[in-house]
Amino acid sequence: MTRQRLAIEHVIRSSREHFTAEQIYFQARRELPSLAIGTVYRNLNQMVEQGQLRRLTMPGAADRFDRFVDPHPHLICPDCGCVFDCKIDGLKDFLQQKTGVPLCSYELTLCGPCPKCAAKNKADK
Repeated sequence: MTRQRLAIEHVIRSSREHFTAEQIYFQARRELPSLAIGTVYRNLNQMVEQGQLRRLTMPGAADRFDRFVDPHPHLICPDCGCVFDCKIDGLKDFLQQKTGVPLCSYELTLCGPCPKCAAKNKADK
């Protein structure tokens, strides 16, 4: 494994954040200043293709990357743009029952204020 790939993986594995390629690039450059943005994109694409990462397509924004590849829903905060993993017990079973299809994967994105923004919005009212 290359030093570049190790630096990229270190950024991804050391956080639960759903980083953009650019965020990964800037953080990995702290460890490896010679890192090129093209190298980051190439490695992220390879990691997605190899099933090591999950690409999250964000409407109107840059893709994010998730180190947890098992199907699970995400919450996008419309106020701050943060992306969070959601845990909804029994969701896959529910979706399979409602669709009548044995699911191997799914994508579900919810939109609503994160706890921090919800508290701020409540305080502002």
